[in-house]
This record gives sequence, structure tokens and C-alpha cells, in this order.
Amino acid sequence: MQGRPIERHAPWEDMLAILFGTLFVSLGLAICNKAVLLVGGMAGFALLLHYVTGIGFWLIFSLINLPFFVLAQRRMGWLFTVRSIAAVWIVALLSYLTPSFVVFNSLNTTYASIVGGGLVGIGMLMLFRHRTGLGGINILAIYLQERWGIRAGYFQLAVDLCILTAAFFVLSSDRFGLSIVAAAVLNLTIAVNHRPGRYLAVS
Repeated sequence: MQGRPIERHAPWEDMLAILFGTLFVSLGLAICNKAVLLVGGMAGFALLLHYVTGIGFWLIFSLINLPFFVLAQRRMGWLFTVRSIAAVWIVALLSYLTPSFVVFNSLNTTYASIVGGGLVGIGMLMLFRHRTGLGGINILAIYLQERWGIRAGYFQLAVDLCILTAAFFVLSSDRFGLSIVAAAVLNLTIAVNHRPGRYLAVS
């Protein structure tokens, strides 16, 4: 409706969204990690490096995102950058702690690909709607959506295809196939629920 003022999120709403969004993402990543699956974006890239090197996901995820915060500050502003840094570090911390909170004695890999990818997608959706990125690809995706109207989910899906192509040489064939499912579920969750102009509230 033209002339309708844009509703802004209150600071406490942003804080809750970051808290619950990162909790969902961390749990989804824990499920995928347990099943030796990948998801999309920088989280998927960090998982891939974790499988190859054995270095903790939380450490890799923290380090590889540092250069992208420069882009975030220049293009999206300090507030977006600070929220994104907080979200990345919280996910890194929770990813380190989650294995001590949740223990999976049995986990079906097909279920893990759908639920793990879905949880990460829901968490990222919450963060997106409160102008918070979760790593380099997310920051770039949000910028392209707001600047050029390119769907964040579809852009991420294209990037994820590149990451999954590399995963073909690292994962077994069944884990590779289910990683494609997890990445598709993640990105479709964002693409279907986060369209330009549909959700107008800002922080």
C-alpha cells in the first residue's frame, strides 16, 4: 500500500532474532556435521574445510568470514556489520558448544539433510529479516537483493553449486547427493519466504 510507513524492528526484537536465528543455524549445522553433510554458503565451505583438514568448524567459520566484514561495512553500514559479526561469532561459539548439549546416538542421513538444511534456512531467514548476515555469501546475497533485486536464495543456490562441485571430490556419493538436498532445502526456504518488497519491516 503506497504511503504506508515502514515498520521498524525494535532493538530487543533484533536481539531475539539474532539469538534464536543463530540457535537454529547451529543446531542445523550440528545435525549436518554429525551426518557428514554440507549445507550452503560460508557455513558449507567451512564444513568442507573441516572435513578435509580436521580443524574445528567453529575456528574455520570465524576466520574465513573476516574479509567480508569490510564489504559489509562499506556497502551495508556499521549497524548491519556489527549485527553480522555478532551472529557469526555466536554461531561459531554455539557450534563449538552444541555437541556437548545434544548427542545423536542414531541419525538417519536423509532426515538429517532435510531437517538440518531446513533449520539452517529458517535461522538465516530470521537473521535476513533483521538485516543481519551470516558470513560472506550471505552478506553479498543481501547486498545484491537490496541493490539489484536479485533473490538472495537463488544467488546463494548458484554459489552453493560451486561449493558442492568441490565436495564431489571429498564426500562419498551418498553424502554428496544428500548434501545437494540439504543445500536445496536451505535455499528454497529463503527464496520462498524472503522476497524483495514482500517483507518491509527494517531495523
